[in-house]
Amino acid sequence: MNKYHDITRELLRIQAVQIKTKGYFTWTSGIQSPIYCDNRLTMSYPDVRQKITASFIQLMEERQLTPDIIAGCATAGIPHAAWLAQELNLPMIYVRSKPKGHGKGNQIEGELAEGKKVLVIEDLISTGGSSIEAAEAIEHAGGTISAVFSIFTYGLKKATDAFLESGFSQYSLTGFDQLIEDLRINREINEQEAVELLTWRNKLA
Repeated sequence: MNKYHDITRELLRIQAVQIKTKGYFTWTSGIQSPIYCDNRLTMSYPDVRQKITASFIQLMEERQLTPDIIAGCATAGIPHAAWLAQELNLPMIYVRSKPKGHGKGNQIEGELAEGKKVLVIEDLISTGGSSIEAAEAIEHAGGTISAVFSIFTYGLKKATDAFLESGFSQYSLTGFDQLIEDLRINREINEQEAVELLTWRNKLA
């Protein structure tokens, strides 16, 4: 069982992650999907967000990462970056999807000094595009990327390839594969449904 099993179960419990083996969800893109992931719900559950923060710290220790700054990806990565930065007593910044259209035109909010090591926090990895763009913005501003962490990943090959090409390391607490395995072991889905769900994901990849 995945060492972050508790995170998987908690996301299911609060319905931040939902699975439908029939009657798929419709994504904004129009894709019919058996999974719906909304990690913003974790904000409303102090016990869950504390477990996520503790798991991020555990992952940092495992990867021997010692960042100087924690960065949140707008918008859903920002609160988790804030809780992690608070726990570690580290500075925090956040990265917009694009520069502001007014004022100073900032894309990065907060203080980022040249050469500082930055750990990027995202809630969800799908294709990886937005997370990579955030990391590239930090590098362009003079920071050095320690890694990109996320709560959940779909495990798409497209994302794996994109991160390999970018040169950024990416790690998630849990993901689609762990979710399906957990549901299968707990007999919440059967073997055929597990195969169908993985087949759907692999075709999407």
